[in-house]
Amino acid sequence: MSKQRITWGIAPIGWRNDDIPEIGAGNTLSHLLSDIVVAGFEGTEVGGFFPEPKVLNKELKLRNLKIAGKWFSSFIIRDGLVSVSQLFHEHCQYLKEVHANVAVVSEQTYSVQGTVQNVFANKPCFTDEEWERLCEGLNELGKIANQYDLKLVYHHHMGTGIQTKEEVDRLMENTDSQYVHLLYDTGHIFVSDGDYLAILDKHITRIKHVHFKDVRQNVKEQCEKIGKSFQQSFLAGMFTVPGDGCIDFTKVYKKLINSNYHGWIVVEAEQDPQIAHPLEYALMARGYIDEKLMSIKNNALMSN
Repeated sequence: MSKQRITWGIAPIGWRNDDIPEIGAGNTLSHLLSDIVVAGFEGTEVGGFFPEPKVLNKELKLRNLKIAGKWFSSFIIRDGLVSVSQLFHEHCQYLKEVHANVAVVSEQTYSVQGTVQNVFANKPCFTDEEWERLCEGLNELGKIANQYDLKLVYHHHMGTGIQTKEEVDRLMENTDSQYVHLLYDTGHIFVSDGDYLAILDKHITRIKHVHFKDVRQNVKEQCEKIGKSFQQSFLAGMFTVPGDGCIDFTKVYKKLINSNYHGWIVVEAEQDPQIAHPLEYALMARGYIDEKLMSIKNNALMSN
């Protein structure tokens, strides 16, 4: 336990959104990284607007920041493994050059997360044959990630074919634990299932990357009632940073600490930066972490 190391990061999505490039477009890389330093985080994940490795590494070094990983949209079911593998090699090469730890993968075949469809009612499902192809393909991508000294962490996500606990269970049961790990996202599983602890309890040994995303319950309920899309929901303020919503992160953090989790915990909250000032919310998250969570780790270390 004494050797445990958790690295705290915050995702760029609070400043700029890859799926809706026009929001936060004025926030530069320098602005984002400097805000992260001011808020007291140790690093971030790669956003779609980030530059090539040499430029990025210089900006990171100037601020003593690190990169955790980067999102990769896989289309194994739609496009086949050969096509996806080539793109994933390029993805992993970039991550290796910026000294990242994980490659975040989410299967986007049939995804509705970028559409105007009701995300609460219209998620896709895979056939048994598609499940088999996907799991075999993810094992192969995991082997590729390992070649670059990376871990493939699968991101369960609203509006996709792997969203619910039942679907995560099936994914974990049918993939190789050497090659396919889990990214545990509090916000996505809570919005999906109304429970954010069951998936943590069951798959704690497979979790190698964590997103701390909070949820405004009243906004979530209103969005679900109206039948909003994923993008409409987060623009309405469904997600927020820890301490500003309904999720009790002390329970989550205690389980992670007790299981000897080591790796990144990245604060992530899709919001409109014109409404939710990125630095203000980053500082809010940091304050919650320092006030509510650090004592849990300190107590665990003292007891050991």
